[in-house]
Amino acid sequence: MLFRSGVNIMKNEDILNAYTDERASALLYETMAEVEQDPRIAEVYRRIAKTELRHAEKWAEKARESGVELKAYKPSWRTRTLVSLGKRFGPGMILPAVQSMKQEGTAAYTQMEQTMGMAAEEQSHSRLMGVITRTVRGGVEGGVLMQLEGRHRSTGGNALRAAVMGANDGLVSNLSLVMGVAGATLAGSSVLIAGIAGLLAGSISMALGEWLSVQSSRELYENQLRTEAEEIETAPEEEAEELALIYEARGIPPESARALASQIMSNKETALDTLAREELGIDPSELGGSAWEAAITSFVLFALGAIIPVSPFIFTGGMPAVYISIGLSAIGLFGLGAAITLFTGKPVWKSGMRMVVFGLLAAAVTFGIGRLIGVSVGG
Repeated sequence: MLFRSGVNIMKNEDILNAYTDERASALLYETMAEVEQDPRIAEVYRRIAKTELRHAEKWAEKARESGVELKAYKPSWRTRTLVSLGKRFGPGMILPAVQSMKQEGTAAYTQMEQTMGMAAEEQSHSRLMGVITRTVRGGVEGGVLMQLEGRHRSTGGNALRAAVMGANDGLVSNLSLVMGVAGATLAGSSVLIAGIAGLLAGSISMALGEWLSVQSSRELYENQLRTEAEEIETAPEEEAEELALIYEARGIPPESARALASQIMSNKETALDTLAREELGIDPSELGGSAWEAAITSFVLFALGAIIPVSPFIFTGGMPAVYISIGLSAIGLFGLGAAITLFTGKPVWKSGMRMVVFGLLAAAVTFGIGRLIGVSVGG
């Protein structure tokens, strides 16, 4: 017998598999609740286990409606092994496997319209397991809260760091290119043409890559927000439960967590904003960045770094241009290394000289290779 809903078709085998998977998930969550030391996390596991059992009962009802015989549930060898590992070594040993199973279950549910809201709960559980997985040793506090709450607060610092790195890429890559060509031939025009070509090629490549990265990220986040908005519309109770679980995992008493979640869910815009931040780690206010602005910025920054080693060949040629190029590049590399100390806190001289050494080493290697090629071709 087949179940139909819209264009989807479910076979009896699919129903039995779904029932078995839900029972296995419930057993694993119950096991993790038994051995979890943190009572807050243990309570989260127990509540998810109850949800999984409720899902299993729904599948059992579908099986009875279709005339499918349900045998007594017997855990598979994989489930038995995970249970044994969990009891022996704690929930941290099996949590990644459980999270993977939830992700697989979520993917399956999203293809079935017969799941009566279970897909939203499965997605919620999968994301919640992702949060707990990253913090299973110490509870949902400390580092993960900094990651969840502060990942968007350092945008300015990240932008400055990206600017330094972009200029560094342009300087080092074009210095290596210019020195390689100069090693092969000291003809000023050849080095200049190669340097300008490298500047343009690198800048365009960086700009295109940045545009694709920003645009793709924004489209991904917008799609996640649309999905979250649909879940708020179709399964508000499950979303409220998920939000309450997150707050409970952070140490808020269950009753207070549920009350806070209920209050937030009463306003759909506030609910979407809160769930985006708490569940998805997305700050909706920061989705308005322009991909074109990022592309132009990357182009300019790369070009600023790349113009330094090639500029002497505009005015002179031969070995004097090579020496001037190396000197200007060394100054630029030291300045970029010093700028990096804004993020690392390392001594300026140490960071600056490290950049100079690595940059000039790359230039020396390409110059030597160019010299060998030039001699071989010329000879």
